[in-house]
Amino acid sequence: MSVMSTMPATREASSPSFLEFVVIIAFMMALGSMSIDNLLPAFDFIRSDFGLESTNEVQLILSAYMIGFAIMQLVYGPASDIVGRKPTLMVGLVIFAIGSVIALYSTSFEMLLAARFIQGMGAAATRILSVAIVRDRFQGREMARVMSLTMMVFIIVPIFAPSIGSLFLLFGSWHTIFVSMLVLAALLAVWFGRRMPETLHPEYRMPFSMRRIVDGAKRCLSLRVTVGYATAMGLMFGALMGYLGSTQQIFETEVYGLGAIFPVVFGSIAAVMGVASFVNSKLVRRLGMRRLSHAGICGYLAFAVLMVGLAIAYDGKPPLILFAIALAGCQFLFSLTMPNFNTMAMEPLGDIAGTASSLIGFYTTILGTVVGLVISQNFDGTVLPLALGFVVVGVVALATVLVTERGRLFHPQHADPLPGALADFGGH
Repeated sequence: MSVMSTMPATREASSPSFLEFVVIIAFMMALGSMSIDNLLPAFDFIRSDFGLESTNEVQLILSAYMIGFAIMQLVYGPASDIVGRKPTLMVGLVIFAIGSVIALYSTSFEMLLAARFIQGMGAAATRILSVAIVRDRFQGREMARVMSLTMMVFIIVPIFAPSIGSLFLLFGSWHTIFVSMLVLAALLAVWFGRRMPETLHPEYRMPFSMRRIVDGAKRCLSLRVTVGYATAMGLMFGALMGYLGSTQQIFETEVYGLGAIFPVVFGSIAAVMGVASFVNSKLVRRLGMRRLSHAGICGYLAFAVLMVGLAIAYDGKPPLILFAIALAGCQFLFSLTMPNFNTMAMEPLGDIAGTASSLIGFYTTILGTVVGLVISQNFDGTVLPLALGFVVVGVVALATVLVTERGRLFHPQHADPLPGALADFGGH
């Protein structure tokens, strides 16, 4: 049942419709995605401007952003449980804007990395608060449905982001891309500020207390379902980060040499992910989160093995169409797992949604960033490191789900509180 239906009747008259609500949340999430994807076509220009020797070195632009993104997730959730969702988001957007301005005036690669770190610190608010706000208003399969619809809109961004970045490069330098980020942050601040009411339930508002924050963290760590699905989600996110880190080298330059066609291929694969999110939103209420996500992780692993087979058969450079089909299959099934894993991890924690979203977001982002960095930094001019990374991630994520579900897959069930020590996650 939707929590929205039980909210006080005093909600602001200007509250958004369901559709506008989904689009606003998607816009929040898209700011972070746009800040990654529209920079991809600028990698070679940035490398040239700062005299970087290795093509892999420029990938640190992504890593610096994600590290800042991960760290600040620990702050925004508890803060939003104390002061509310709206003021916390506005602070995050100001920090993001400061990072964007510093990037505009960067005179060294180190300064640019610092700017990206600050940008990530600000953008973390959009990720944490989007999940917390959805959890404020929905629960269970309805939350999974809303998250899927949000992801569908959000994934439209990568379809166009590299093309938009390339367009900016036609009319200016890579600095103009950071101008666009400033504009997007301002638009989000105005739209959210005018249309979104405060969604934190008054009874869930917490006074500042380190003990309560620590107790919330302990509660998250005591829930088998939360730890398990957050771990699986972090691993899957790592595969995505590995793909993003090496996609420009694979498609645009070193492997397939697509040049200006790179955004088209990248966007086409992103479109497949959008279709998967739509499919998930339609099926999740009927089939349940576990059936869909468990089928998704099993299918993901099968396509990853196919990618490895293709890479070996063609000396690391399989025909573009075959590789793109296998990669699109992985990404389609990836999109059946992530929103459901996230919902199942958050499901028992509605009364501390902000704190829980922070802790889960921090953990999954750190884990994903490290895994993604390992995958992308092993790029060797072929698709084999990416394919092997997908297989390893798929195997470990599936094993994590099996441990979480005590060896049972595809069994629908209610939210699983299962209190107990963290050791229970790895035990019986």
